[in-house]
Amino acid sequence: MLKRTLDIVLSVSLLIVLLPLMVIIAILIKLDSRGPVCFIQERLGKDGVPFRMYKFRTMQEAAEKVGTGLCSYENDPRITRLGRWLRLVSVDEFPQLLNVIRGQMSIVGPRPPVTYELGNYNDLSSRNRLRFRVKPGITGLAQVSGRNALDWNTKIAFDNNYVALTRQYGIAIDIKILLLTVWVVASMQNVVERANEPMIETSPTSKQTN
Repeated sequence: MLKRTLDIVLSVSLLIVLLPLMVIIAILIKLDSRGPVCFIQERLGKDGVPFRMYKFRTMQEAAEKVGTGLCSYENDPRITRLGRWLRLVSVDEFPQLLNVIRGQMSIVGPRPPVTYELGNYNDLSSRNRLRFRVKPGITGLAQVSGRNALDWNTKIAFDNNYVALTRQYGIAIDIKILLLTVWVVASMQNVVERANEPMIETSPTSKQTN
């Protein structure tokens, strides 16, 4: 209940403060390139339940269907001019505050993967399903410990550690991660994902995606 209260207070407060900036960003996105203001994508949430996650669009429309698909890289031509700046300062994540208010996400938690990114949820090993015992977050332990410079196996190790830490320390670990997030965002490091990183360990019956 304390974690949910923190989520509601922070997300509502941030939306009120950031609303003028978000309106300006929405206008600039429409002026900069064709396509919708927000990019909406199916992600896996708590217990593997899919939900629609919101982000400001930073790439050309339908970019995940061309080029390297889900993986973006430095100087990726699919990223718009404005999108490069939005990603650099991480403001493209602001619309996820709506996901937090709706109860689909938390401010702090493991980042939610695309529904087909890791293969079938029911085929994941117990290690890889542990991170889904909590709500996904806008920021998390993996994001303040290396962000996109980490491969999937390392991210999962941090996410599973976060689950253990929340049981031990409660929202105290969330507050610490939030403070670290301010530094990580300000430093603008490890914004770009690794290209062609190996997929995570799955159970013997699972099918991996390319």
